[in-house]
Amino acid sequence: MIGWGQIGYGAALSAVVAAGLIAAVVGEHRPAVIASGAVAAAAGPVAWNAILRAAHGDQFFIDAPVAVFPVSWQDTGSGVFALATAALVYGFGPLAAEPARHTAARALLVGSPFCGRRGQRLTPPLIAQDLD
Repeated sequence: MIGWGQIGYGAALSAVVAAGLIAAVVGEHRPAVIASGAVAAAAGPVAWNAILRAAHGDQFFIDAPVAVFPVSWQDTGSGVFALATAALVYGFGPLAAEPARHTAARALLVGSPFCGRRGQRLTPPLIAQDLD
């Protein structure tokens, strides 16, 4: 079972990666947007991993049976929670007046660091076209 230290480290690393992606890919300069994405990238996975710990979800830490993209079920849940958290934080926060397409694209960037395996992080390839 994953420990709280590893969860905290992963959350901090995810926050840094998400902030970097938002700043680099989108060219975002508003601190509230970058900070909100970083907080969502940390808070979503912490919540998901807390659920797994409470439910003794050891079986979520195995790779999914997809040979071309072998992420664990835990990684997938972390990405989903990060995406959902970002969508809510952005939609009710600093991007409330933005078009939904821009809000969704930024939320996908926040969830994208969880699309890698064992430290390899990927960015969804089709998101960049929606960030204008």
